Amino acid sequence: MHDIPCQLYLISPLETGGDFPDQLRKALEAGSVAAFQFRVKDIDQQEAARLAEPLKAICDEFDVAFIVNDDIALAQQLGADGVHLGQGDDSLDHAREQLGNDVQIGITCHDSRHLAMEAGEGGANYVAFGAFFPTKTKETFHKPEPAILEWWSAMMEIPCVAIGGITPENCQPLIDAGADFIAVSGAVWNDPAGPAQAVRRFSDIIQAGESV
Repeated sequence: MHDIPCQLYLISPLETGGDFPDQLRKALEAGSVAAFQFRVKDIDQQEAARLAEPLKAICDEFDVAFIVNDDIALAQQLGADGVHLGQGDDSLDHAREQLGNDVQIGITCHDSRHLAMEAGEGGANYVAFGAFFPTKTKETFHKPEPAILEWWSAMMEIPCVAIGGITPENCQPLIDAGADFIAVSGAVWNDPAGPAQAVRRFSDIIQAGESV
């Protein structure tokens, strides 16, 4: 098992204009967040960069890793800390060639031990498993069990991310199974009490686990 405590990994909603920078700031002020993934769809790189730049500045201010979903060129343009690639996106080798060794590259591995091993052996900085629970954030076809996190933690030093429908109410088994990061989106941005309150709840759960 890894000695590093579980950490929070925020994923943006698809709409990141308007008052979203203020929401992000409040979320990062509320508790410890390790990474923020900028995830937008169906807009050109220029518009994506316009939306991303103020968010990256906020992440830099709070020392939170800024990760771009899917888009190697955008990650390069922004000087992002990392890029997250799905199985249908550019290859890990191409991303590493374009972005260099200092940029974090994460790979979606669904519920597949084989894909995870391939990613780890290929030089990924982390692997992501999910969706563990039903989610409205994106269409999902895979539902791993927490045991895959236990297996990975025992086998590999590379961190693993649990993703998919994670809430303060259901995250504990994933933390207990060895998730290095829990990736959350809707549970934070759609919280009726606001994103800051949601981050506080997740942070309290993670910190309680550290003290056990």
